[in-house]
Amino acid sequence: MLAKHKIVTLGLQHILAMYAGAVVVPLIIGGALNLTPTQIAYLIAADLFTCGIATLLQVLGTRYTGIRLPVVLGCTFTAVGPIIAIASTSNLATAYGAIIISGIFVVLAAPLFGKLLRFFPTVVQGSVVTIIGLSLIPVAMNNAAGGQGMPDFGQPHNLLLALGTLVIILLINRFFTGFIRAISVLLGLIVGTAVAYMMGMVSFASVAEASWFSVVEPFYFGTPQFSIVAIVTMILVNIISMAESTGVYFALGKVTDTKVTDQDVVKGLRGEGVAIVLGGIFNAFPYTAFSQNVGLVSLTGIKSRDVMIGAGGILVVLGLLPKLAALTTVIPNAVLGGAMIAMFGMVVASGINILSQVDLNKNENLLIAACSIAVGLGSAAVPAMFDQLPTLAKMMLQNGIVTGSLTAVILNIVLVHTNKKASQTAPANVTVSEAS
Repeated sequence: MLAKHKIVTLGLQHILAMYAGAVVVPLIIGGALNLTPTQIAYLIAADLFTCGIATLLQVLGTRYTGIRLPVVLGCTFTAVGPIIAIASTSNLATAYGAIIISGIFVVLAAPLFGKLLRFFPTVVQGSVVTIIGLSLIPVAMNNAAGGQGMPDFGQPHNLLLALGTLVIILLINRFFTGFIRAISVLLGLIVGTAVAYMMGMVSFASVAEASWFSVVEPFYFGTPQFSIVAIVTMILVNIISMAESTGVYFALGKVTDTKVTDQDVVKGLRGEGVAIVLGGIFNAFPYTAFSQNVGLVSLTGIKSRDVMIGAGGILVVLGLLPKLAALTTVIPNAVLGGAMIAMFGMVVASGINILSQVDLNKNENLLIAACSIAVGLGSAAVPAMFDQLPTLAKMMLQNGIVTGSLTAVILNIVLVHTNKKASQTAPANVTVSEAS
């Protein structure tokens, strides 16, 4: 049992790892829809508050919902474009109505996903986890360079900050043990931000402007409205998130040495469905399991659910205290990028470790791993290749995790399952090789 101060510190470390991803979604959507600063501030507060509630529901779990693994839920980037499109053509109330209905769909559809898990053998799991890590690496490198689209992108001071943060994390892991090693990422972020402050790269203006207290209220942007097109769009978004989250669950299972069963996945997806409904009610966003926190669990070796309970509690508090929430936004992108390199790299290493348990001398397994990783990484690295396709197809195919996962599952069915059926029906005097 971890001491309370350690739970809070380790929980804060997980929040800092996912905070940029959680905050950037309301910032992008609010800016695209020309919302007022007050409305954008509410979006951020509502997002953090609901992130905390969703994480607690998933980690604590009930008889029917929650995977009860050390997972953090955050808003999915897949929903950004559709929410902007729906709200631009109608209004935000229609977008939130679609989010609520799509969350109910996820709850009802979760058992179907559970039945599909027989198509996720070790070679598919290892490929999917590897793809998750590789698809995140460009995010880390863009941040390390200062943030995509920023005027100082690629400047030497950003690269040095990222390198320095990464070196600090590595040195702490090399020369320290126990609790200090477990909070290596947090310490790296603190030291990196302190150095950036001395370089004049940190501003506390957003902290000064933020209010001390804010109450999240249901239906802030009006009573939900419903549109068939908007609902179908958000359902497709959440089907993508369900596939992505399934891969994250398997990755967490490997990292925590926990066997993830069909029923565990069903309960986890049900938990996400409930979280999505809450996101619609509190005018936040659809939620999914954040893969960056898997890398942090792997890097620190701390697998306790108590830490994630602490993280969920802190997120709820940050949602109620905007000034504290704003304090965490002063960390420069380059410092975050340096930490992300270590965390996301650990996800890749976990995937490679899973694949090491697979007999890659068998041509079927080799093709599944090779093609799925290539397709997933290619989709993530060159998303523009799908720009000429219809909007819904583009939305799915530009997600490297989805394309890679689908490739792995389809190849497993074609190369392995059909081969097994052929061997079962082949004459006794005919030899048919069987893949594992």
